[in-house]
Amino acid sequence: MSFGETPITLVGNLTDDPELKFTEGGAALAKFTIAVTPRSFDRTSNQWKDGTTAFYRCAAWRQLAEHVAESLSKGSRVVATGRMRQHDWTTDQGEKRSMLAVEVDDIGASVRFTTVTVNAKRTGQSGPVGNDPWASTGTTAGGADAEPPF
Repeated sequence: MSFGETPITLVGNLTDDPELKFTEGGAALAKFTIAVTPRSFDRTSNQWKDGTTAFYRCAAWRQLAEHVAESLSKGSRVVATGRMRQHDWTTDQGEKRSMLAVEVDDIGASVRFTTVTVNAKRTGQSGPVGNDPWASTGTTAGGADAEPPF
C-alpha cells in the first residue's frame, strides 16, 4: 500500500453477480458492489436495529478477478479488504467526473452465518504485476482521463 491511500475492510453482501471483463491487454477485471448495513442492539426494545445501508463500488484485478467471478454471486456475504481510491475522468462530452471506489486486494466468503466449501487451487502468479495493481498492459485503467473501471 502506498502512502496516502485509505485502507478499508468491508463486511457485507454482493448486490449482484460480479461482472467479469477483460481489458484490451488481456487483464481480468471484476466489478461488483458490496452493500454494508450496520446493526446495533437496542436494549430498550430488546431487538436488533439496522442502520442505513452503504453501497461500495469495488474492482478486483487479474487472477483475483477471475476467482471472484467463479466463486461469488448475488447475495454472497463477504469480507473484503482493499483501498479507497478516487477516480477522475472526462466523459466523451468533455465533462469532468469523479468517484470514490474500492480497489479490492483480497475477498472471501464470510462464514459467520453459514458454511462454505473451499476448493484450493494454485495457479500461476497471484498478485499485481509491478507496483501498481491498477496498471494493465494496453489500457488506461485508473488514468486521469480514462473512464474508471467501475
